Amino acid sequence: MPIILAALYQSRTALLRTWTSSPIASRLAWPSPTAKMSTFHHPDYHTPITLPPGLSKSQLLAFPPFTAWLTTLQTSLTTQTTTPTHPFHSDPYALHSITVQSFDLFGPTRLGFVKLTSHIANGAGEALPGAVFLRGPSVAMLVMLIPDDIPENKEEVEDEERYVLLTVQPRIAAGSLEFVELPAGMVDEGGSFAGQAAREMEEELGMVIGEGELVGLSDLVGETGEAKEEGGLPRAVYPSAGGCDEYIPIYMHERRVPRAQLGQWTGKLTGLREHGEKITLKLVKMRDLWREGARDAKCLAAVALWEGLRREGKV
Repeated sequence: MPIILAALYQSRTALLRTWTSSPIASRLAWPSPTAKMSTFHHPDYHTPITLPPGLSKSQLLAFPPFTAWLTTLQTSLTTQTTTPTHPFHSDPYALHSITVQSFDLFGPTRLGFVKLTSHIANGAGEALPGAVFLRGPSVAMLVMLIPDDIPENKEEVEDEERYVLLTVQPRIAAGSLEFVELPAGMVDEGGSFAGQAAREMEEELGMVIGEGELVGLSDLVGETGEAKEEGGLPRAVYPSAGGCDEYIPIYMHERRVPRAQLGQWTGKLTGLREHGEKITLKLVKMRDLWREGARDAKCLAAVALWEGLRREGKV
């Protein structure tokens, strides 16, 4: 038995040495078994924040999704006390603490994802669910193609032959290798939403356009005067607000293309292979988009926005 245990220990040690020297290991947090969690108070809100081993105060405070989430939350909490008609005005909730449970790195030091819990309760001791997965905003693009042999201003004909480009790619979180969705991507630090949308269109669709050629459907909803911004929330789609901070502004681009070119889009392979993207394009009619992309929240939101804005003459 001791010989077997010794062999197992040597195999485990060799495996660990090989893993920690690989490029993949630099993307993950590997705290020491003896390391302890640390706590500091936020410099502006004085909320105690507990960090796991390997994550520093400066890293967290420089993480845009964390700062945006906390600022928005504090605005909402303040609104309780300043608005007499707020449902929680008589017994407002307060943020008592934050505990970061885990994190992922993009490269050696850049934070990518953060999982935390927040303790939010009122004077009666009633708490709100506070588990949050922070990943930051993304953008989605509704790209519509119309054959150029169709006369302009013939809406009934355009509606019959207005096509939309979708992507088909692996989405491991959904357990799928062929997930059908609108083209989308995470927003880089310091980048604009429209700029990121244009870059994603080039990377995923092979289509080069300028930021000025994009129409912000989410922004147009705000211009109707019926949708008001609340609590500092951006005008965008929140696909999973019960546990994730991600919000997605939706952009639209429509262009006329030679009819013969339409068939070239279906089945086209795109994506940044060095980033693990393996994307196949799919062309569907706009009238069928709600059915073809029924599993994709971005897709259904884009359909609703486009149809609603079109009824109001905004697009």
